[in-house]
Amino acid sequence: MGRMAGKSVIITGAGSGIGRAASLLFCREGATLIAVDRSEAVKETVDEVRMAGGTAEAVLADAGSEQDVIGFIAKALSAHGRLDAIWANAGISGGLVPLAEQTVEHWQEILRINLIGPFLTIKHAMPHMIKQQAGAIVLTASVAGLKSGASGHPYAASKAGVISLVQTTAYSLSGTGVRINAVCPGLIETGMTKPVFERARERGTQDKIGQLNPLKRAGQPHEIAAMGLFLASDEASYVNGQAFPVDGGLTASMPYAGKPI
Repeated sequence: MGRMAGKSVIITGAGSGIGRAASLLFCREGATLIAVDRSEAVKETVDEVRMAGGTAEAVLADAGSEQDVIGFIAKALSAHGRLDAIWANAGISGGLVPLAEQTVEHWQEILRINLIGPFLTIKHAMPHMIKQQAGAIVLTASVAGLKSGASGHPYAASKAGVISLVQTTAYSLSGTGVRINAVCPGLIETGMTKPVFERARERGTQDKIGQLNPLKRAGQPHEIAAMGLFLASDEASYVNGQAFPVDGGLTASMPYAGKPI
């Protein structure tokens, strides 16, 4: 029996990277999954899950749209009769635009996906989980939400907001049996960070990637997925309101002094 056997789960941002790795892992552990992404790539994720013997359904949706969030939560409830865990993983980076050149529209889109999206997930999943008196909510934050220097201003601010949202929501859910936690990835090789890795390979400096953390390497999506699985599982039944860095030890000393952007 897997750790998620019989569990009804939703994962957003499931089309690639951490979301795809999480989808494969959760289903390998027995989850019945609704895989959500605004990209058609989510169908490839579901194909991989099914080829591995798992059970998943793809839903094309925008995790920052309230109507879409309502829709994919309703889909899980209709298909599985309950919702045991949801991982609000969808996010965008926004790049490294100099502060003086950033626009309100640029900020609004990053906050819409990265922060309002998780809020909407909580808002619409919470009532069903409270009714069950059980449930686990996982959000994807970032080490960029803990300290400066890891990303651009709007992305970092959005992820700091996610961490605060976890902490405040944990108290809003007091006594309900519903838990909420966040994972804070460090430098992970995903579609979002692909330009960093490609530039390093072009320059022949790929051996320098991840050298600021004590493990001296970048992370892989499956390493983040493993933390999310733990937080969503019953093994984490006393873990609540926390944000966990999974970063090779980077935030142990915060050695990455950011350049002005």
